[in-house]
Amino acid sequence: MGVVIAGILAVLAVALVWSVVRTYNRLVRLRNQTQASWAQIDVQLKRRHELIPNLVEGARGYAAHERATLEAVVTARGAATDAGLGVAGKAAAEDVLTASLGRLIALGENYPQLKADRHFAALQAELATAEDKIAYARQFYNSAVQSYHTALESFPGNFVSGIGGAHGRREYFEAGAAAQEAPRVTFA
Repeated sequence: MGVVIAGILAVLAVALVWSVVRTYNRLVRLRNQTQASWAQIDVQLKRRHELIPNLVEGARGYAAHERATLEAVVTARGAATDAGLGVAGKAAAEDVLTASLGRLIALGENYPQLKADRHFAALQAELATAEDKIAYARQFYNSAVQSYHTALESFPGNFVSGIGGAHGRREYFEAGAAAQEAPRVTFA
C-alpha cells in the first residue's frame, strides 16, 4: 500500500513540476513576443523617421516662409528618435510628430506646385504606407501585451510569474488625445 501512495505522490509531483515548467515557458514566450512586436514598431517608426527629412526638403523649396511648420517637424522628429524613451514616452513623442507631419502635408493644399510635385507625392504615398504599417505594428504589439497580461493574471501564471523575477507587466502603446479626435472634413 505504501508503494502505491508513494507512486501516486511521485506522479503528482512530476505533474506539478511539468505544469510549472510549461506555464513558465509560456510566460517567457509571451514576454518575448511583446519584445519582438515592440521591435517591429521601432523598425516602422525608424522607416517613417527616415522619410521626414526628404519631405521637409521637398516642402522647403515651395514653402520657405512656412519655417515654423518645417522646424516643428524637425524638432518633433528629433524628440521621437530619442532612444531613451519608454513605451508611453515614445507614444507621446510620436503623437506630436504625427500632428506636425499633418501640418506639413497640409502645406500641399496651400501650395499647388508642391501638391503637383511628383517627388513630394511619392514621399506622401510612402509616408501613408509607413503609417499603415505602424498602425498594424501597434495593434499587434497591444494584442501581444494583452495576451501576456492575461497569462500573468490567470491561474497558474499568477503564481509562476514570480519565479525568475523577469515577468512584469508591459505598457500598452496608446494613442494620445490628439489621435483620438476625429478629423473634421469640410467641402468648399
